[in-house]
Amino acid sequence: MLKKNLRSLDVFCLATGTMISSGLFVLPGIAFEKIGPAIIVAYGLAALFVIPAMFSKIELATAMPKAGGSYFFIERSLGPLMGTFSGFLNWLSIALKAGFALIGIGTIGAQFLPFSQEVGIKLVAISSCIVLTIINLVSVKSVGRLQAILVFSLLGILSLHSFSGIIVVESAKYSPFLHADLQTLFAVAGMIFFSFGGLTKVASVSEEIHNPGRSLPRGMFASFAVVSFFYVFIVFITVGTVEASELSGSLIPIALSAEQIFGERGIIAIEAASLLAFVTTANAGILSASRSPLAMSEDGLLPEVFSHTNKWFDTPHISIFFTSGFIILVVGVLSIENLVKTASTMMILLFILVNISVIVMRSSKLQSYQPVFHSPFYPWLQIIAIVLYTFLIFEMGIVPLLMTAIFALLTGFWYIGYVGRRIDRESAFVYMVKSITAKDIDRSDLEDELRHISLERHGVELDHFDHVIKESLILDIEEAISGKELFRRMSVKLSQRLNIDEEVLYQSFLKRERESSTVVNPGLAIPHVIVDGQNIFDILLVRCKGGVTFSELHQPVKMIIVLIGSADQYDAHLRALMSIAHLVKNPKFKDGWLHARNKEQLRDVVLLLRPREGLS
Repeated sequence: MLKKNLRSLDVFCLATGTMISSGLFVLPGIAFEKIGPAIIVAYGLAALFVIPAMFSKIELATAMPKAGGSYFFIERSLGPLMGTFSGFLNWLSIALKAGFALIGIGTIGAQFLPFSQEVGIKLVAISSCIVLTIINLVSVKSVGRLQAILVFSLLGILSLHSFSGIIVVESAKYSPFLHADLQTLFAVAGMIFFSFGGLTKVASVSEEIHNPGRSLPRGMFASFAVVSFFYVFIVFITVGTVEASELSGSLIPIALSAEQIFGERGIIAIEAASLLAFVTTANAGILSASRSPLAMSEDGLLPEVFSHTNKWFDTPHISIFFTSGFIILVVGVLSIENLVKTASTMMILLFILVNISVIVMRSSKLQSYQPVFHSPFYPWLQIIAIVLYTFLIFEMGIVPLLMTAIFALLTGFWYIGYVGRRIDRESAFVYMVKSITAKDIDRSDLEDELRHISLERHGVELDHFDHVIKESLILDIEEAISGKELFRRMSVKLSQRLNIDEEVLYQSFLKRERESSTVVNPGLAIPHVIVDGQNIFDILLVRCKGGVTFSELHQPVKMIIVLIGSADQYDAHLRALMSIAHLVKNPKFKDGWLHARNKEQLRDVVLLLRPREGLS
């Protein structure tokens, strides 16, 4: 298990550092050439476009905080084939973005080397990749600290640029506002949309986040708000301070704006800021991308070697080396334009699959799917996003679509040749289909895994009550019955289990009921008896869909939790009663109990909804 060293601030810095790079320091000039000052609106639209993916990603990540992020969610939701595709897709899109950032570092650093520009760019980029790889190998905590220093330095420079520039903008530079039609505006917004992709990539390291249910939403929401503001505001300043003829097609738009505001010193400051931006993007990219091969290896979709962690630093060194090696290859071979467009297309495909995954996970009604954050406006937000993202993909052009199709074909060959023969894991989609077509279905391994993840994300260690529940007997009764009939069935079940005479148990339950009703509140009864013997303690979970009538004074009861123990287990008996008392106060308990699809889901209700000290 990876160490949980990252907190809300680290999430904010990783997401922010991944987003602020070429999308701010390069793209505005290219976008301005296509639509003019309307790029301000395009950046705002791009920010809106990412909201559905952000909400869906946070829901899935708070339910399944595991290494690999999108890969893990999609694989568990849609199955090994789509999981294999999304795993490579996630890894490749982040790696390509990191490679682009390294080229940006190379462009700045090459100015100070006695080589040709092309050689200098590649030399600096590859050297930077090696340095950042070493940092990632040593410690995730070190990555987080470095990222925080770089990000806040970057935000400081951008803040100075923004608030100094607002007093020198010229309103005449915003007219005419739109140089093209609305279709072109949306196409440009789709191109800019790639710049926000880093926001959701932080989910790839969710397994290494302390208390992800709280830290992940806080960090991502804060990052989205800050980056969206800076993107729109700085682009507004840039358009209002730079002549249209200079800004159109420029690869250094923010530097041109800084020169107008501060003179030559402004160019130096913005170059420093852009260097910080590219370093943060590359650093976060290596960290996030390397978790996809790790997660795929742990699931058997890649050879086991990719899941190995370093015995000194607890970092996935093989996966990091593999990712960095690929990035170095990308830097040396691909052109910037093809790199960006292909990465953008792959990122949008991932967003489509993530939104489908939320729909599938919720529709499956898996009891142990327990996200801390629930995406609002479900399922309409996800449906709208799927349609919108599909439209954006087709606006990317034929080259990235063709490259993505080839990539999908290669992934299919890998699945057939390697994965299909090794993996036969049931997905939430298969479970959902089975639950629709069959009344009774077997327990899915996915339910057990999700239950384990839900407890693990809070660092919960199972206590005696949990272990008893995990092994407890369960009665699920369809028809309406009397209290005496229930006691008879309970006695038969427990007699075989505890090796106690059935009639003795039956009379004990009757006597306990005569002394005081075991109906503790409407719809719930807790029969509990003390029996002869030693080291005896057990729990029987009973659901009666038709209702149990204990007396005319109480309405029929559908939820029954039975406690039985010897006198020497009195403390365990009392602790169990206290645990049950807290459990039934959970507003989700009754609904979960009544709508559980099988006996094991009844067990999950108790294990997952039981309040525990320290849980958020």
